[in-house]
Amino acid sequence: MSRRTTIVGCCFALAIGAVAVYAAESNRGVEIQREKGKLHVSINGEPFSDYIYEGYSRPILFPILGPGEAKMTRNYPLAPGENEAHDHPHHKSFWWGHGSMNGVDFWAEEKNHGTEQHVEFVSIESGKVGVIRSRDKYLDAAGKVVCTDDRTMRIYSDPNARIFDFEITLHASEGDLKFGDTKEGTMALRLAETMRLTGKVGKGHIVNSEGVRDDATWGKRADWVDYYGPVDGKTVGVAIFDHPGNPRHPTWWHVRDYGLFAANPFGIHDFEKKPAGAGDLTVPKGDNITFKYRFIIHPGDEKDAKIAEAYEKYKWEDRLHDGLRPNR
Repeated sequence: MSRRTTIVGCCFALAIGAVAVYAAESNRGVEIQREKGKLHVSINGEPFSDYIYEGYSRPILFPILGPGEAKMTRNYPLAPGENEAHDHPHHKSFWWGHGSMNGVDFWAEEKNHGTEQHVEFVSIESGKVGVIRSRDKYLDAAGKVVCTDDRTMRIYSDPNARIFDFEITLHASEGDLKFGDTKEGTMALRLAETMRLTGKVGKGHIVNSEGVRDDATWGKRADWVDYYGPVDGKTVGVAIFDHPGNPRHPTWWHVRDYGLFAANPFGIHDFEKKPAGAGDLTVPKGDNITFKYRFIIHPGDEKDAKIAEAYEKYKWEDRLHDGLRPNR
């Protein structure tokens, strides 16, 4: 073998090795690091979000970074931001809360509102799938416990999108737990200002699984909703999937043209103009209720991201986990 052949072969081997190292670095999985009052989550070496469990009226995710580190949620009131509306200060990036739980408001942050207090982490796992399991208690303004919950977040290491599942089980630990009929709830995001439909910088759109678009999606039932628009000059979107096993599936959507994006299975009076209390739901003392959602943060619109196909796959996954054969 000639000296030239040996050198070329060595260079080729080094190049292949460098590609392998790069591939390994770019697919490092989900890393969760514990910091003061928060968990810092990165995906394949890129920052994704912080799970902040101290300092606010409930645990939140902020910021939430999408593909290319696009900032998907509004900064206000958590950090400075440009061209942002300073309305609804309780719309803090990503949260779970409802406006009437045994008459206590766990949605807004006005006088006599309730708080969701982090109690402990059950487990924190990094890997191909990152997992955060935690427990919380719900306190009224006087500090009395209303109920408790167990939460699980599963964060996936997809190289092209940001995908995570949020599961919450609420326990009627202190007595009957009544979710009141109000549009103010429940599983929610407040998106970046450029993604909203209205306002001086808003250029976004909304579409649901039934093909309903934009303003008309508010108060409608659907398997999923996708909210998309420009961030830093590129179109990105967020889809929320309502789990097929959730109570009252398919849920109603409290999705607004100003960037609020929420699934709410309780606000039937507001959404469908039925008698007050039509959406009330009571969990008996000692029982519990579980809600599951998938979030997909993606490039492009819902067609580019094949959201309808992704939801069908989500349904298949669920049935396979339950040991059932999916319907065709």
